[in-house]
Amino acid sequence: MKTNVTLKIEAELLREARVLAAEQRTSISALVTERLEKAVRERRGYEQARRRAKARLQHGYVLSWTPPASRDELRER
Repeated sequence: MKTNVTLKIEAELLREARVLAAEQRTSISALVTERLEKAVRERRGYEQARRRAKARLQHGYVLSWTPPASRDELRER
């Protein structure tokens, strides 16, 4: 279901938007919809990544690293 939205934008921006839409053979409505959908997808992706990272931090990591005992031990690698 689509809903109409009223926007207040500067006349010059509207003129440029009309030119952009014409160049892309689309409408201003389609341009705005495309950009909003992209912003929402990116935000959702960010939120999902944030939740995964937070869960990993809650779980923690076991690194099990011990520093080498001597310089000679370092050179053996």
